[in-house]
Amino acid sequence: MKIFDEIESEVQSYARSFPRVFCRAKGELMWDEEGNQYLDFLAGAGTLNYGHNNPLFKGVLLDYIQADGITHGLDMHTKAKGEFLQALNEKILKPRNMEYVVQFTGPTGTNAVEAAMKIARNVTGQQNIVTFTNGFHGVSLGSLAATGNSHHRDAAGVSLNGTHRMPFDGYLGENIDTTEYLDKVLSDSSSGINSPAAVIVETVQGEGGINAASAEWLRNLQSVCRKHGLLFIVDDIQAGCGRTGDYFSFEEAGIEPDIITLSKSLGGYGLPFAVVLMKPELDQWKPGEHNGTFRGNNLAFVTAKAAIEHYWNDDKFSQEIKRKGRYIADRLDSIVSKYGEGNFTRKGRGMFQGINCVSGEIAGKITRLAFKQGLIIETSGADDHIVKLLCPLIISDENLKKGIDIIESAIREVCADEDGMPEERVYFKAG
Repeated sequence: MKIFDEIESEVQSYARSFPRVFCRAKGELMWDEEGNQYLDFLAGAGTLNYGHNNPLFKGVLLDYIQADGITHGLDMHTKAKGEFLQALNEKILKPRNMEYVVQFTGPTGTNAVEAAMKIARNVTGQQNIVTFTNGFHGVSLGSLAATGNSHHRDAAGVSLNGTHRMPFDGYLGENIDTTEYLDKVLSDSSSGINSPAAVIVETVQGEGGINAASAEWLRNLQSVCRKHGLLFIVDDIQAGCGRTGDYFSFEEAGIEPDIITLSKSLGGYGLPFAVVLMKPELDQWKPGEHNGTFRGNNLAFVTAKAAIEHYWNDDKFSQEIKRKGRYIADRLDSIVSKYGEGNFTRKGRGMFQGINCVSGEIAGKITRLAFKQGLIIETSGADDHIVKLLCPLIISDENLKKGIDIIESAIREVCADEDGMPEERVYFKAG
């Protein structure tokens, strides 16, 4: 550990929660240098939906490297890129009757968000983007302006502008449809909200606390966008690629975004890769107007193609995710009914769920104790009060049960040591 203490920046985060030197990983398991085994319920913050070192991808990647395939190609045409685009079009887009142009951006999610916001502004001629409370879209300046978290925003060093913040689904209470508020301020010339270029939203807010928007709210949001001529951007970087059950997290809502951002598990193997999907009429870029040196990660194209062709050739994998999601929901419902004095709640959907422990201190105690018992799991939410389950989608039933057993054991022990459980403050009550 000495070298990390000596020269690595203080900005490190996950290393503080899991102070081990990890050296090997397979599927949903990781090992440290001392040979200790851990279940991974973090999965690269959603980057490893298909697990660590998935053998289905490893073979094709090694073959590609052995054959001296193109590794870095800027935005030139390569065989690997063409085959990825073919797989994406034939296996993902066409079966869903989706017609989109694919833009390859820099390799991380924030690169895709920056590009999406920029093209929306360029096409509409408007500057501001509507974003939502507790949203997280990245930490480069444009994406950070759309992000709600004050911990990240305070580090910007400059004023963050170009956005209008609106309440997410449920933010003003369960009985208030916040899309009506958005409709009102867009309809009122004196609201102080100028005509925006677009709305950007996560269907499930991962870093913001596993806040899942209802299908009805998403449909209403799309209707408001259509009514007022706003482009509708869905940030599917963490919730997409199967995390909620379908390939895109918005499928069950039946909506049709104008622009979609993807990254994290898109590359399959954990290799950096991000894209923007946009309606063809929005593709008004001039050549090279938005670029990035690493927008051509051909190794990721190879594994992304393999992921699509193996897991998304039919609906079997999707059904498996949904089955596991139901199991997670049942287990978490049972846990919150037994612990927390009725104050804990389950959040999220599919294999993107968590437990609201109300207190960040309590949630932190739970995740630290879980790590001592061999489970890597983190918190999320404004006060880190959500214990967040983000295990690989390919996890075995046995290890899924084992991981949740550890969570329940940790919760039981932490709650037994607490004098009382904090209650969530209710700001808005129905009249």
